[in-house]
Amino acid sequence: MTDKLFTPVTLGDVELKNRVVMAPLTRNRAKPEDDTPYAIHAEYYAQRAGAGLIISEGSQISPEGKGYAWTPGIHSEAQVAGWKAVTDAVHAKGGKIAIQLWHVGRISHVSLLEGNAPVAPSAIGAASKTFDGTQFVETSVPRALEEAEIARVVDDYRKAAENAQAAGFDGVEIHAANGYLIDQFLRDTSNTRTDGYGGSQENRVRFLDEVVGAVVGVLGAGRVGIRFSPFSNANNVGIDSDTVGLFSKAIDVINKHGLAFLHMVEGQTGGPREWPEGALETLRSRFNGVYIANNAYDRAMAVEAVASGKADAVAFGKLYISNPDLAERLAADAPLNPLPTEGLYGGGAEGYTDYPTLEAAAA
Repeated sequence: MTDKLFTPVTLGDVELKNRVVMAPLTRNRAKPEDDTPYAIHAEYYAQRAGAGLIISEGSQISPEGKGYAWTPGIHSEAQVAGWKAVTDAVHAKGGKIAIQLWHVGRISHVSLLEGNAPVAPSAIGAASKTFDGTQFVETSVPRALEEAEIARVVDDYRKAAENAQAAGFDGVEIHAANGYLIDQFLRDTSNTRTDGYGGSQENRVRFLDEVVGAVVGVLGAGRVGIRFSPFSNANNVGIDSDTVGLFSKAIDVINKHGLAFLHMVEGQTGGPREWPEGALETLRSRFNGVYIANNAYDRAMAVEAVASGKADAVAFGKLYISNPDLAERLAADAPLNPLPTEGLYGGGAEGYTDYPTLEAAAA
């Protein structure tokens, strides 16, 4: 009998061949001059087309949304063309791919923004780190977005969704996790505004609501998902004073728009799977669409989560770096390539497209 993890599932308007998802993985390999994908990106993603769904590395929706050197964008014609080669390659292998729409907010540095300060809901520094192309540097203190500017940022998400469509993506994931811009608006630790986008939880989910509405207006709800990390302090965003109350309202927003999937970082991003008793379960049960679980899952955990109904699909990040055929290996319960310790960020093919598949290893 086939474990449910390896059976098809419908994600809104997109049919997936299995419930193994490749999570977004920043690899810092875009062209330094214009943030476009290289040809090698097409090879990298096509190698991983056995996943039911690939979610691309975070791709900035505008020059202002960039937070790290050598990350790709989805705001120029050249970037659209670069990504079109990627989606064509994945589709040729029978895969499905969504792009993660990314605005980092305050997690940036003036050197990446032509000398401009990063933008955020409030002028509160993250005291986090970013990579400027030479070294890791402390993130710059942001300036607070003026209320009149917020519509422009929302429109940048809309344009990015149009570009994703033009590039041939099967859908998009809105990045609202890990202490980036949308997450910064949500939490009272990073949002101290006193206008219509701050204060009450209803006000703090307003930016999320407007962004989701803009993206759904382009692609339709059946091709849009979102990523949340309620219990994570990634990028020093801080834990909200009422996480369950806040993210319940955030989930109500995405339910209103009918989003296809919720991709949840369960616990601390890349860290312990910890949350207040019953909190994750409360949020998970509130969502009406497909629930994709993420964070430190192994095969046994993933099989059990899907079989028991705790998740509809499971996203794997690190394991997809060194195992391009991860879905096939998991289905066969085959050994995995060891995780790399070098070559994660920057560089070329080494540590990127040179990991052996089971088939290649057997040959």
